[in-house]
Amino acid sequence: SIRATLVPSTAIPISLIGTVAGIWLMGFSINILTLLAIVLATGLVVDDAIIVLENIQRRRSQGLGARAAAVLGTRQVFFAVVATTSVLIAVFVPIAFLPSTAGRLFREFGLVLATAVAISSFIALSLVPTMTARLSKPAPAGGSSIGIFNSLARFGHGLTRRYQHSLTLALSHPLLTVLICIGLASGAGLLYQLLDQELLPPEDRGVIYVNATGPDGVGLNYMERQTERMEAILKPLVEKGEITSLSTQIGNWDPNRSRVIAPLADWDERERSQQAIMDELREPMSEIPGATVRVSGPSSLNIRGGVDQIQVALIGNDYPTIYTAAKNLVLAIEEELPTLSNPDISYRPTQAQLSVEIDRRRAADLGIPLDSIALTLRAVVDGYDVVDLNVEDQAIPIMLESASNRVNDPSDLVNLYVSARDGRLLPLSSVVTLRENSVAAELDRHAQRRAIEVEASLAPGYPLALAVEDLRTLAAEILPTEVSLIFLGEAETLDETSREVAITYGIALLVVFLVLCAQFESMISALIVMFIVPFGLAAAVFALFLTGTSVNIYSQIGLVMLIGLMAKNGILLVEFADQMRDRGMSVYDSIVSAANVRLRPIAMTTLSTVLGGLPLILSSGPGAEARSSIGWIIFGGLGLAALFTLYLTPSVYLLLGRFHKPRAAEGQKLQEEMLAANLVKESDVV
Repeated sequence: SIRATLVPSTAIPISLIGTVAGIWLMGFSINILTLLAIVLATGLVVDDAIIVLENIQRRRSQGLGARAAAVLGTRQVFFAVVATTSVLIAVFVPIAFLPSTAGRLFREFGLVLATAVAISSFIALSLVPTMTARLSKPAPAGGSSIGIFNSLARFGHGLTRRYQHSLTLALSHPLLTVLICIGLASGAGLLYQLLDQELLPPEDRGVIYVNATGPDGVGLNYMERQTERMEAILKPLVEKGEITSLSTQIGNWDPNRSRVIAPLADWDERERSQQAIMDELREPMSEIPGATVRVSGPSSLNIRGGVDQIQVALIGNDYPTIYTAAKNLVLAIEEELPTLSNPDISYRPTQAQLSVEIDRRRAADLGIPLDSIALTLRAVVDGYDVVDLNVEDQAIPIMLESASNRVNDPSDLVNLYVSARDGRLLPLSSVVTLRENSVAAELDRHAQRRAIEVEASLAPGYPLALAVEDLRTLAAEILPTEVSLIFLGEAETLDETSREVAITYGIALLVVFLVLCAQFESMISALIVMFIVPFGLAAAVFALFLTGTSVNIYSQIGLVMLIGLMAKNGILLVEFADQMRDRGMSVYDSIVSAANVRLRPIAMTTLSTVLGGLPLILSSGPGAEARSSIGWIIFGGLGLAALFTLYLTPSVYLLLGRFHKPRAAEGQKLQEEMLAANLVKESDVV
C-alpha cells in the first residue's frame, strides 16, 4: 500500500529531528561523529516503525478494522519493540564509556545512536499506530492494480515459499544445522587471524608532512640547504596541481630540524590519494644526504607520529646501557625486518657542550666570590636582568651586558676579568677551566624511567598490529634483561584500544543477556537470542575478508553495533514463538509459525539497516576510509548474518525451547494456587 509506506517514511524525519534536539540537550556539536551516528540512525529508526506497521497490516489482512488492527497489532509487538530498543541502547551506551582516546572519540557517537533508537521506539508505538489507523487500507482481494506491485508481491511470495521449504529441511535436522553454522563460525575465527589489524585505516586527510632531522650542532643555514632539496622534490607535484602550496618551517623545535607542510588539492580535483603520493615521495626523500627525512600524514585521532609509522621507547636505569641496546635493536631491524625502514634513534650524544669548571679552592684563596664568576659569565654570554624600571605603568627591564664584542670563541671567556673581594681584577682563566664534550640534546623519560625513543616507517600494506608483534618478538631476542620495550603513539593506542574494545564486547554481551533475561522472564529464551550473536560477528568477519577491510577502531565499533542488531532480529523470532506457545502450540509449530510470520519484518528491517549503511560505503572525500569500515560491517555483516537469524535461531529454539515452560504456564499455576488458597479457611492458617 502506498499510503502505508508513508507511515515509516514520516517516522524517519521526526526521529532524526528529535535526535538533533538530543544532541543539543547533551551539549554536543554537529561534527563528523554525530553526523556519522545520524547516517546510521537513518536505517535504524525506521526498523521499529516497520515492525509495528507490518504487524498492523497483517492483522488488517485477517479482516480486522483499521482501529482494531492498530490496537491489537501494536499490542502484539509492544514487547518486541521495547525489548529490541532496550538491547540496542544497552549496546550503544558502553561504546560511549570507553576510557581510551578512541573511547573519548566515540562518546558522542554512542550516545547519539542510543538517543535515536529511544526516540524511534516511542514514535513507533505512538505515532505509527495512529497514522496507520487513518491512512492505511486493506489490500484488495485481487491484489494491487499496479503491475509493479503485483510483480514484487509474486517475487516475495516465491521467496517465502522457498524459505519455508528450506526451513523445513533445516528443522528436520536441527543439530546438523547448528553444527554447520558452528563450522562456518570456526572458519571465520581462522579468517580473523588473516585480517590486517591496525588502529586506523589509511586515511586521506588532504595534507602531507615532510620532516627532516640533521646532525646535532648544525645551524639554520645547513638545514635551509637540506630543506631546499626537499622543496625541489615537492615542486613538480605543485606544478601538477596535486599540492596547492608549500609551508616551510626551518629550526622547528631545534636548529637541526625542519618541516615542510604540503596541503593537497581538493579530493575531487586530484586522481591520486594521499597515500599514493606519500609512497612516491618516500624514496627520493630518503636519498637526501646529510639528513633523515620522513614523509607522514595526520590521523583522525591526532596521535603523535602520524600514520605509517611505529614508535617505541626503550626504558632502563642508565642512558649509556639503553643507547647500546637501542643501536643493537636498530641494527636488528635493518637486518631482520625489511618491512620497517629508516629506523631512527632519538637519543644522540653528539650535541656539542662547553663546560666551565671552577676551581673552588683557588677561587677562595684569591678571594673571588662564586657569585662574581657567575654574574660575569651571565652578563657576557646572555645578559643579566638587573631590575625592572617602572615608567608610566610599564615595566622596562634593565639589562647588564658586555660593552665589548660578543663571544665568538670559547677562549674569549677565559680572557675575561673578574673582581676579587679586595677590588683587584683577576683573569678568569686563573680559576676556571673550559672543557668541551658531547651530550644528548634530549633526555626522555617514559613510565617514570629513563627512556630512549626509536621510530621506524612502515612499508605500504604492512599492518600496524603485525609490526607490533614482529617488533615485540625481535626485542625479546635482542634486548638485555635490564632494558624493556614499551610502545608509543598509534602502537600504544592500538594495544590500549584492543583491550578496551574486548572489554566492551564482554560488557555489551553481559548487559544484553541480563536485559533479555529480565524481559523474557526466562533464561532459556535469552540464551537462544544470545547464541546467535557470535555468528553475526562471524558474518562480519567474512564481510571484512571479502572486501579487504582491516580490523580497526571503526570496524570494531561496527562489530559492537552488530551485537545489538543481531539480538534485535533474534528477539522478533523468539518473542513471537513464545506467544504461540502461550496459546498452546508445540515448540516445533511455534517456531515455524514465528519464522513464517516474522520473515517479512526481519527482511524489511534488515534491508533498511543495510541500505542505511550503503552511503558510508559509497561516500568519498575526507574520512571516507573510516566511514567505509563501519559501512561494510553493517552492509555485508548484517546481510550475511540474516541467514543465521532465519535458519539458526529456529534450530536452536527447537533444541532448547523444550527445556522451558511457556509463560502462560506460570500464570495458570498462579491461578490454581490462588484458588487453592481461597479454599483454605482463615482460621486454619496458623
